[in-house]
Amino acid sequence: MIVGTAGHIDHGKTTLVRALTGVDTDRLKEEKARGISIELGYAYVPVEAEPAVQPHGGGPIAAAPDRPMAADADPVLGFIDVPGHERLVHTMVAGAGGVDFALLVIAADDGVMPQTREHLAILDLLGIDDGAVALTKIDRVDAVRVAEVEADVRAVLAPTALREVPIFALDASADGDAGVAALRAHLHAAAARRARRPEDGLFRLAVDRVFTLPGHGTIAAGTVHAGRVRVGDVLSRMPAGESVRVRSLHAQQRAAETAGAGQRCALNLAGVAGDGIARGDWLADPRALLASRRLDVRLRLLADAPALSRQRTPLHVHVGTAHRLAEAVLLDAERLPPGGTGRVQLVFDAPICAAAGDRLIVRDARAAATIGGGRVLDPSGPERRRRSPERLAWLDAIERLLEGEGIAALLAQAPHGIALAELERLCGCDPSRIALPEAAVRVETAAGPVIFDAAYWQALQQRTVTTLAQVHEAAPDEPGLGSAALRRRVAPPLAEATWRSLIGALVAAGAIEHAGAWLRLPGHRVVLSEEETGLVERLRPLIAEGRFDPPWVRDLATQTGMDEAAVRQTLRKSAARGDLHQIVRDLFYTRERVDELAAIARSIAERDGRVDAARYRDAIGLGRKRTVQILEFFDRVGYTRRVRDTHVLRGDGHWPMR
Repeated sequence: MIVGTAGHIDHGKTTLVRALTGVDTDRLKEEKARGISIELGYAYVPVEAEPAVQPHGGGPIAAAPDRPMAADADPVLGFIDVPGHERLVHTMVAGAGGVDFALLVIAADDGVMPQTREHLAILDLLGIDDGAVALTKIDRVDAVRVAEVEADVRAVLAPTALREVPIFALDASADGDAGVAALRAHLHAAAARRARRPEDGLFRLAVDRVFTLPGHGTIAAGTVHAGRVRVGDVLSRMPAGESVRVRSLHAQQRAAETAGAGQRCALNLAGVAGDGIARGDWLADPRALLASRRLDVRLRLLADAPALSRQRTPLHVHVGTAHRLAEAVLLDAERLPPGGTGRVQLVFDAPICAAAGDRLIVRDARAAATIGGGRVLDPSGPERRRRSPERLAWLDAIERLLEGEGIAALLAQAPHGIALAELERLCGCDPSRIALPEAAVRVETAAGPVIFDAAYWQALQQRTVTTLAQVHEAAPDEPGLGSAALRRRVAPPLAEATWRSLIGALVAAGAIEHAGAWLRLPGHRVVLSEEETGLVERLRPLIAEGRFDPPWVRDLATQTGMDEAAVRQTLRKSAARGDLHQIVRDLFYTRERVDELAAIARSIAERDGRVDAARYRDAIGLGRKRTVQILEFFDRVGYTRRVRDTHVLRGDGHWPMR
């Protein structure tokens, strides 16, 4: 169990932790000189089966031997001691984000103070519902004052989730104090009965401390929010997306081979320098997080906070251990009143990471006061149409997922399917642990599996077939549609890889078929008359002789003595049958020559990763204009796609198109 202190400056948080553990968490020279906590401090003690009083004044508890900790090792009680100064609230939030148990410290002489209230509000907004209150410095007041402060404490706790926690009156500076002993016994009993957090999620650790050790290198420490990590694992440093390897690790200040959710963990990392990682970063399973500049959240304002309008309101946002400036855009209201809740998109000027369900804290533009907090819904909010009915329905579905209702509501709002990788991030677990509804369909694509509601997948298939039927009816002499053109008519937002799988499924089922670069219904044919067939037999050898530079229609008409319009119409119908390819108007190539041109483009792409006009021109021996026309043809039929001034193969680069 991780215990986090909270409370006003100089109310005795660090002194109390020392009395409970024997560890002085103020480790910086400046902290000792000024007598206040500036940074997060840490202490660990074994959980006592039968808690006993540990006299204050002895030395620190002896460190555990430096040997790997077994998975079933004795549990450890960890403490995160936070600073209480109003200017260090950002540090307090970084420490409070991963705690299980709140220890609110209030001095009996001062009573409830401003940072008492703000720290308590932060604990409540973070959803921490287990804890205790330590009423310190009772040696400075009489019994009447103690009773008075206890009543005040109960009043401020009343509207929070900590309303029923016990209050321990104590003197942390006195050896053998009964109040300290009672609090210690309560903490150890709470730790002994607390169930371990589930460890079946994707690993995420919020970094709150980074340091280097001679002979070891970079150490990053923090609280494990989800999952389990092992020595040798390769993690992503987010939001940068860089890979790092775990050389060794400590869990709860003990050398270990593995660590899991709810534990304080220090990872010795390979692949990153000490200045390459900082508080606010995540170390995570590569599947767990995606960097984004927009978080869609459900936000609750405190009762004494100013209202938010629809305009972009600057806020300081704390999520995980990160502290960033963002602008708040209301999604489902024109105004969010004090004490109200609503959905908000937080827009950042730099990428940030969070997971669905993560808690966050927001403070005003001057970072002078905490005004609210909430929960992340979609960690990858859109830039456009963020207030549309469809988008709000999607956020409704995520909220139902976070309440434990599964992914059925998400699939109902996803007519174009949901990538399994996105479901992994939203659910925070391995795909094997995601329960798919009976009506779900798993579609394998080149970009990874996509999950559909079966009704949506069937509707896409039917719409594709119906669209081709309409095209054939309107233009019976046309071959059909190219894949890209058909997608634009059927489902423009559908991912290209999913579209290819859809077409592949329809072709395999015999519902549609390929005709060269075209898609058509089975049985649809462009029929040539006897005269047109004879003309094609005369034209085809002339086109083939031209290899990569065949004659234009006007030249073919001159060579054969035929009417130019008749030659053009006959060649267009032949291309519609799939016997020829029309590169541009009045320029036709045989299928064999286009096969060769496609193979050359593929060989260049496999070597260089792309096809640029200059290299392709040199390979086929044509001028730049014709080279560009051929590349644009491949773009048009979906074999390649243009990326700035180059072209890259689509899908698996197969030709003829499948």
